[in-house]
Amino acid sequence: MGNGYVVPAIVAVTLVTVGIGFYGLRLARTTSDFLVASRSVSPTWNAAAIGGEYLSAASFLGVAGLILKYGVDVLWYPVGFAAGYLALLLFVAAPLRRSGAFTLPDFCEVRLGSRRLRTLATAFVIFIGWLYLVPQLQGAGLTLATLTGAAYPVGALVVAVVVTANVALGGMRAITFVQAFQYWLKLTALAVPAIFLVLQWQADARPAVTPPDGPTFRTATTVVVEHRATLTLPDGDIREVRPGDRLDFAAGDPVPQVSGTATDAADWLLPSAAGDDDRGLFATYSLILATFLGTMGLPHVLVRFYTNPDGAAARRTTLVVLALVGVFYLLPTLYGVLGRIYTPQLLVTGQTDAVVVLLPGAALGDGLTGRLLAALVAAGAFAAFLSTSSGLLTSVAGVISTDVLGRGSVRGFRLATVIAGGVPAALALNVSGLDVSQVVGLAFAVAASSFCPLLVLGIWWRGLTDVGAAAGVLAGGGAAIGAVLVTVLGPPLSGWPATLTAQPAAWTVPLAFTVMIAVSVASRRRLPADVAGTMLRLHSPEALRAEGRAPS
Repeated sequence: MGNGYVVPAIVAVTLVTVGIGFYGLRLARTTSDFLVASRSVSPTWNAAAIGGEYLSAASFLGVAGLILKYGVDVLWYPVGFAAGYLALLLFVAAPLRRSGAFTLPDFCEVRLGSRRLRTLATAFVIFIGWLYLVPQLQGAGLTLATLTGAAYPVGALVVAVVVTANVALGGMRAITFVQAFQYWLKLTALAVPAIFLVLQWQADARPAVTPPDGPTFRTATTVVVEHRATLTLPDGDIREVRPGDRLDFAAGDPVPQVSGTATDAADWLLPSAAGDDDRGLFATYSLILATFLGTMGLPHVLVRFYTNPDGAAARRTTLVVLALVGVFYLLPTLYGVLGRIYTPQLLVTGQTDAVVVLLPGAALGDGLTGRLLAALVAAGAFAAFLSTSSGLLTSVAGVISTDVLGRGSVRGFRLATVIAGGVPAALALNVSGLDVSQVVGLAFAVAASSFCPLLVLGIWWRGLTDVGAAAGVLAGGGAAIGAVLVTVLGPPLSGWPATLTAQPAAWTVPLAFTVMIAVSVASRRRLPADVAGTMLRLHSPEALRAEGRAPS
């Protein structure tokens, strides 16, 4: 029986999003309003807006699904996603705001005075933005299909159209209000049901999350397989299943072991063979590097720091974001843990990303409370798609407007928004089987291998040259993009090749730094003539610079 409250909840979120966007439209008049909200956003508002756009489908749905599927091994995802703001606070936030740039390509030209480097940065911003946008739209389509039975393209198109209209009409000024609202909605949508879920778990006499023989089905369950897999049944038989296969289980039956999934208690509770397998250890460190360093290279995150009034406000914003994001990531972890008790069938179907939206109904039943809480979670999930897509679209549209179309005007920004939203929407309509968290993790790896070295060295090392920066971005970022294409489009790999392409950051990030430094040293004659003045502007507080100008 379907939940009649889900569609009204999603419609309500969509209408409120559009309404707030139209409110922001009244305040958006100039190109500066559209690109950086005229640099007048307070730290509190900006932190909530960053939380709104950063906590994407991978955070709202993917983290819980990964924990349900793999256990403690993947806790590095939420840890890295949150801790990335610490690196951003220490190395990037304030100097980036003091640069006076509007976009990442803008910063490249301000710091190194190279139009070619600016063009290269533009290409990477667009690639990372689209790579991140496609799984957001895909997640919207899958979520709406799972909850309402609607066709997959419906959810993807709704998010694409709403976000494109909001960004095109109101730009950064309008999106700031929208994303701040959506952060608090997402936090509420997870926190309120979590209280009821924990109470229900206690009322059920606290069933073990990791019984010795693995999770069991609490009720008679019919499972419809969504992805090809190899199952090891309780009697030891091995069975190959394909999409569409139906499996019947009685109450109390153990969940079959699924290939590639940590089904039994030991596998789920303990790290994988990282201790005695070099590939597992490499993949863990690579994931940490990608999530920790990738945050400071994400264009849609960095563009928000251009909206702060000054460098001090950018630092305060980052501190608040650390708190907001850290609190949020406690909740998907809880959903993943309880999902092993109440939705173990997802381990068999392969739809582990759906645990957040299905768990309230599975744990609390089909009564009014369960249906209302399931609708609230669905509304939060849709807010996640809308808010992250808005931030990504704004950053991509900004660079397309200024660097591709060459139109620094409101009309040019609106045209760029339509282009920036149309391409990933077309891709999402033709792709429905991607692992949301995996694709987002690869986007982090590309950002960590390209813009992270460029920003860190550009801000803290005066010896960086335009040729060195371009060589490092092409070497590290290009290698990471190659790994992405092989992972997403290439044939299945095994052994070290699979590990090196699925988690490339551990070798692509050092490669980028090494090439960037070596080529800069070899081309030291290309240092910008005004490098001393630029470095002074990046690192001296605005108030001090103002005092220095006062006597003149």
